[in-house]
Amino acid sequence: MLTGELSNFVPLPRMIPVRQVFDAPTINDIEGELRKELNKEAIRNSIKAGSRVAVGVGSRGVANLPKLVVTLIHQLKEWGAQPFIVPAMGSHGGGTAEGQIKMLAELGVTEESMGVPILNSMDVVQIGTLDDGTPIYLDEASYRSDAIVFINRVKPHTSFKGDHESGLLKMMAIGLGRHKGTLAIHQHPLAEMPVLLPKIAEVYLKHAPIAFGVGVLENAYDKTAHIEAVTPDELILKDKELLIQAKKYMPRIVPEQVDLLMVNEIGKNISGSGMDPNITGRAASKAPQQFNAPQIERIFVRGLTKETKGNACGIGVADVITRRVFEQINLSYTYANVITSKILDSAKIPVIMSNDREAISTALRTCYHIDLQNPRVVWIKNTLELENILISESVLADMKGDPRIQVLGEPLEIAFDSDHNITTDIWRGMEHG
Repeated sequence: MLTGELSNFVPLPRMIPVRQVFDAPTINDIEGELRKELNKEAIRNSIKAGSRVAVGVGSRGVANLPKLVVTLIHQLKEWGAQPFIVPAMGSHGGGTAEGQIKMLAELGVTEESMGVPILNSMDVVQIGTLDDGTPIYLDEASYRSDAIVFINRVKPHTSFKGDHESGLLKMMAIGLGRHKGTLAIHQHPLAEMPVLLPKIAEVYLKHAPIAFGVGVLENAYDKTAHIEAVTPDELILKDKELLIQAKKYMPRIVPEQVDLLMVNEIGKNISGSGMDPNITGRAASKAPQQFNAPQIERIFVRGLTKETKGNACGIGVADVITRRVFEQINLSYTYANVITSKILDSAKIPVIMSNDREAISTALRTCYHIDLQNPRVVWIKNTLELENILISESVLADMKGDPRIQVLGEPLEIAFDSDHNITTDIWRGMEHG
């Protein structure tokens, strides 16, 4: 129910479709570049003919993941090895073998498409401990193999900051540790992770048959920008160096001052945090961190992705949602996620309004130092797809011809239906600029 007469509501200003321009190196020949890296002498010599090789594959939506994995498998077979896939995703997929197989399938990685078996028991072997007694676990099938290789995107983490975040070391420490290993590591505060990850890596490198890792970087448009095969003796240093480069490739919301950020969708397929705090500048985690993000006063989330299946992890950093969004939330999935990560604030429910018009008005009215006649509004599809966005006329005026913003069309009046929800289908026409 509307909280006031329509005439009392703060209207959404006209929105201008724009393209954000980023420096974005791109690899076009994915297979060729990966094969070149794999055939470096130290990498090639790490795999012996006839060896059983565990290939760790994670749960993130890495660009070109099926092509990367199948190329790696084909190369291993050409060397005479016998590869098999191991889901290296910690507690994702509900921490079950069935759930993790399903997640891989949704990413395009199946036994049929890859031509090798997927060994997916949740059994682990303890391979060591940290100085404080924390047990370190490794997937049993990987432990029994002759060699372990793994492939992972290196990128800024959404919940902690340091020399090591989301990358090769995290794939070993948490991904290959399966559900039991993840739970053991998450007994430590997230702020400690950048220090813990190299310590855990040292245990793996000493007690597990790690052959090499493949680090992948993506550009601001979610395209593969860099591929690098890394030997065990380089893993810790390269993980740090690749993270530095990954941060340079990160997209961002270019406008610096935003009264209201409208986010069409959040979800686990967009970011581990639902919406990436590296983009919004907001994190549910209390770990100390700094983001290269704009100043945003209010965030309005309009929906969940289909792929997230009701997991609304990250909704807690929004200010306003609609009842439609609230009804999409699967509390069981969401709570399982935040309890495992111990970031409970991620599941807190924002202010719930009846519809889009009411949510927009509430968000704008509760901003401080705002010109309600000319509010600074930015509207994005999600925090992963930031090439094409919409900005209000006041934001465009603030940009003063910034070359990172290219105007794609005239200002648009956003239409609402009789239930006061937005009907204008913006994104379909903007997908390719």
